[in-house]
Amino acid sequence: MHDSLFLKKIYLFLFCLALSGAAVSAQQVPYEVVTNNGQTFYKYTVKPGEGVYAVARNFSVSVADILRHNPGASSGLQNGQYLLIPVRGNSQLVNTTVPMPGSVRQGPVENQNKTFKHTVVRGETVFSLSQMYHTSVEEIYNLNPGSKEGIAEGQVITIPQRRVISEEKEENYRYHTILPQETLYSLARTYSLSAEDILRANPGLSVQTFRIGKTIRIPFFESYETVVPYHDQDTTLRHKVERRETLYSISRQYNVSEEDIRQANNGLEQGLKTGMDLVIPVKKGALRNGSTVQAESQANRLLVPPRPSKVNRMKVALLLPFLEKNNDNRHLRFQEYYEGFLLAVEKMKEEGADIELYVFDIGTESDTRKLTSLLETLEMQSLHLMIGGFSDNQIKILSDFSKAHNIKYVVPLSRSNEVLNNGMIFQVNFQPSYNYTKASHVFMQTYPAAKVLFAAGEKDDKADFISQLQSDLKADKRSFVKVDGSNLETAFLAQLDPAKDNVVVPASGDSPSLKRMVEALKKIKETHPSYTVRLFGYPEWQTYDEELVKDYHLFDTRIFSSFYVNEQDPATRDFMQSFKKWYDRDLLNTYPKYGLLGYDTGLFFLTALARYGVNFEQSVDQIRVNTLQFPFYFERVNNWGGFINTGLYLIHYDTSNSITKTDKSR
Repeated sequence: MHDSLFLKKIYLFLFCLALSGAAVSAQQVPYEVVTNNGQTFYKYTVKPGEGVYAVARNFSVSVADILRHNPGASSGLQNGQYLLIPVRGNSQLVNTTVPMPGSVRQGPVENQNKTFKHTVVRGETVFSLSQMYHTSVEEIYNLNPGSKEGIAEGQVITIPQRRVISEEKEENYRYHTILPQETLYSLARTYSLSAEDILRANPGLSVQTFRIGKTIRIPFFESYETVVPYHDQDTTLRHKVERRETLYSISRQYNVSEEDIRQANNGLEQGLKTGMDLVIPVKKGALRNGSTVQAESQANRLLVPPRPSKVNRMKVALLLPFLEKNNDNRHLRFQEYYEGFLLAVEKMKEEGADIELYVFDIGTESDTRKLTSLLETLEMQSLHLMIGGFSDNQIKILSDFSKAHNIKYVVPLSRSNEVLNNGMIFQVNFQPSYNYTKASHVFMQTYPAAKVLFAAGEKDDKADFISQLQSDLKADKRSFVKVDGSNLETAFLAQLDPAKDNVVVPASGDSPSLKRMVEALKKIKETHPSYTVRLFGYPEWQTYDEELVKDYHLFDTRIFSSFYVNEQDPATRDFMQSFKKWYDRDLLNTYPKYGLLGYDTGLFFLTALARYGVNFEQSVDQIRVNTLQFPFYFERVNNWGGFINTGLYLIHYDTSNSITKTDKSR
């Protein structure tokens, strides 16, 4: 009867895992490593029912990466088919086998008490990691020789463990890198926590994100302790020796050494005898009974997010320093943001949404007493969504409030490190490092075979982007040249390839450097009309004068930007007319335009709340809204933090004098 019940529980456990769509224990499976044309690949065998998307997700590569190296995969995958999966960020791999995607080769688990491992993702820098993990850049440099020259996607680096004891219990935590065979249940047992404790500390954890090599936060409530993983904790069993059993057969049965059994039984000085009661030392991870299977199953179910529950009446607050007067007339921009937001509310109400909107002035940047008092009201504590804050102090107070009351919080106009530590935050304003890595990726896709020329300027304000792009070009084994000198025309002529597309990328985005470069290229175009020369540039180029815009068209220019307004777009014209009708004035002449930013932000987040309810973050990648100025694509920065907007446009000024805006966010 007991065996039957045990089997049923095992079946239930396996069935739950199948429903979740992925195994949540971190298992290590070897893949053969092969080299083709100088590039390193995993050799992967397709499993029954797998598609290209599933394989790409498991290996953290794009579908395009797989199709590029496996042309036959475009027509679908077959069971048993071999695929070449590019190894990202690890050109030095020489082993014949590697762990399954996302796994981390690290030493004894106890080392996580002093340091832990982090696998770099696109957009991360040593500085951003120091901010994320509350350490210093120098400490990371010391633990990772060579990191001063930069870090690459897929690289595994060592981070010093956090050892902070705070009076605020929620601020007491350490970090843990998920290892092979670890589960949510085993982690909870390791740290003497409940599975719910770990999930509360890591709102981004799910079946998809609980993977080998991913880092999570572990809360602790008393003191900082050295811990031993649950699987490696010692315990004992009793075994009664039966006839014909030997010490060897017993050691094999329990997967322990003969010497360990001897030491646990006073050396077995009298030898092994039938009927003897032996103490068997084992690791807890080796034990598996019905109650353990049930507990594993219950913990794994917690990784499956609840179904979205819609909100009948959406309670939303807009909180900005509307009345603070200063020299740059910032209050007028806040006012215009509010006016654009109201037009989004009006549109949503026309579509049937029930919205209760609160709008508050929150005082000056330096004096937060008004804001603190406001947040003590019952209206604020019952909100579904907060939008606002401008200064660091204001954002910190609103962030703490959102975390304490489980309220989604949108930071619309500023960048703040609060997003690294608060799972409730959505930061609209882009992070340059993420913006640059995505722009570099877009460049590589747009110009796969062109000759790339980097033009020096009077400044080097785009050094971070240039460094990222050059790194990506090197990784793709593509060459590039640098053009400098007092006579740019001569310098360019010496490097341009008459038989290829030539793409010029300036090292600076400023107007004087651009004009100087364009004048040199125009002279070359006159004397060498057969040369194909294109420009690739920066967001601020859209703010320059009309004469430069003509040159953009002449050189078939593309620029990347996190915002752009096409004033010829019918939807944009409708908005402009509505704004003029409601407020009897035009939008301020700013970049970006605050009225459009308020409208786009309102439309996106009100749509998210209306469709998916208060837990819309679980479906944020599915939200499609026809915004006018900003592309929205939110990605969680880590398992315990919030979301940043990594949306990106590619603006094309073609030679027929047309301008097209393409969303390259996904």
